[in-house]
Amino acid sequence: MALRTRENDCPGQAGPSTGSVIVRADLPDEKLDQALRPQLLADFTGQRDLRRRLKVSIDAARIRKSPLDHVLFSGPPGLGKTTLAAIIAREMGSHFHSTSAPALSRPGDLAKILTTLETGDVLFIDEIHRLNRICEEILYPAMEDGFIDLIVGEGALAQSIKLQLKPFTLVGATTRVGMLTSPLKSRFGIELKLEFYPPEDLSSILHRSASLLELQLDPEASLILARRARMTPRIANRLLKRVRDYATVAGLNRITAEFAGECLEQLGVDEMGLIETDRRLLSLMLDRYGGGPVGLRTLAALVDEDERTIEEDHEPFMLRAGLWEKTPQGRRATELAARHLGLEFPLLQKQLF
Repeated sequence: MALRTRENDCPGQAGPSTGSVIVRADLPDEKLDQALRPQLLADFTGQRDLRRRLKVSIDAARIRKSPLDHVLFSGPPGLGKTTLAAIIAREMGSHFHSTSAPALSRPGDLAKILTTLETGDVLFIDEIHRLNRICEEILYPAMEDGFIDLIVGEGALAQSIKLQLKPFTLVGATTRVGMLTSPLKSRFGIELKLEFYPPEDLSSILHRSASLLELQLDPEASLILARRARMTPRIANRLLKRVRDYATVAGLNRITAEFAGECLEQLGVDEMGLIETDRRLLSLMLDRYGGGPVGLRTLAALVDEDERTIEEDHEPFMLRAGLWEKTPQGRRATELAARHLGLEFPLLQKQLF
């Protein structure tokens, strides 16, 4: 079982507002990622409709002095689901407990976490669509009625024990909302879907991160990074950190558009934000399979990647960018993908499109 508990403060947090926070340059990447995350809903950039709906729910819960209803966040990786879960705890003035569904292998793992929660605490379960069925069934009464049933003993000596829980908020995050069972999904009172970010929002996020890192980022440079960040804040910050590495080696404190472009080229990130694996996938589909359709298992084997990695990390952006289509027969590359790679689009595919 992996459980992380964080108080209302985090590394780099100097107070209730993030405007004056400076992030230490020697922090390892994991803590640096946490320190760059916004701490309050007002500091969160993008997802405007989602933020408005969430703010109303939080404000109402605070007025009633009751825990927030259970929340389900869905959307591709890296859009801010974990960050928003931590913000909920901070806005509600409660403690934040974090785990992931694959780490909850036994019912006792989940029961131990639930019974240690205090009133109003926020329990975040990442990848909740991967929760095993037995653990999921424990969550039903916990979410709806505030108790759990445990079976103690075996065989004829087995007996059921009912444990009362303190009121809490469960925040689930999923990249595959369609894989959630109906009984679990129906127990979330607030369902919010995160969308991909436009370049303007990513540029604002990059400027904030650069400021925290005491790094001067030219507006044109931030737009170059934003346009190659695959519409995802996590990737935008990752690119900024790698460009910062190059700047550190070069002895620079200012990132210009020219310098950012050169760094991204060396990192293998092209104008659309595609990396080497993306280009290999598209090239194989176009060159070897005439544009497709190609099965996901075949693609995964050809590029030596896990099927789930392609489906969750690569495919959402490919679909949104119009580079491939998902069909019942498999994945099919589009004419835009062929143009981007400088390849001839198969004549048969032209007739299909």
